[in-house]
Amino acid sequence: MIDPVMLGRRLHELRAGRGLALTALAGRAGVSVSMLSAIERGEKTPTVVVLSRIADGLGLSVSRLLTDLEADRVIVRRAAEQDHIAEPGGWHRTVLTPVVPGVNFEWIRTTLPPHCDAGTFPAYAPGSHEFVAVEAGELCFGVGEAEYTLAAGDSTYFPADAPHSYANRGDEPCVYHVAALIMRPRTA
Repeated sequence: MIDPVMLGRRLHELRAGRGLALTALAGRAGVSVSMLSAIERGEKTPTVVVLSRIADGLGLSVSRLLTDLEADRVIVRRAAEQDHIAEPGGWHRTVLTPVVPGVNFEWIRTTLPPHCDAGTFPAYAPGSHEFVAVEAGELCFGVGEAEYTLAAGDSTYFPADAPHSYANRGDEPCVYHVAALIMRPRTA
């Protein structure tokens, strides 16, 4: 397991060693200054996507960034450590999975209130995949121009290299899970 304090120290050392201010690295990485600062202080554990962006901003691979930080091969993420994100429009996401070095995988639980459209998400890099499973309610799920309606217990898979959307057009809340393997193009 990666100690958030050790990760924060490592990020600070790498950033300072490159002569980068927090704002400069935040801009390069596409991560907010407050998030980056909280990670450096060991107060927040970044998601895989955020960690990958920070590595890109530093010009490193994720595995290089995390070299010598892995103390245990089993990573436990307690419920209290999960990222809970309240999105505009009243919907809510919880990132359930721990950060695993070199693996761009996340498992997310989302709750859409009645008549809520979460919007359209851009296509991810080729080789990206998403699995969706509906726990409760009804989900209107779109990929490209096609739209599908999924009920509780239904699931689907799609290559996530196409724009995709999620909406709840019903009168009851919709709860669904997304298991995502998101590939990101690496920069030098």
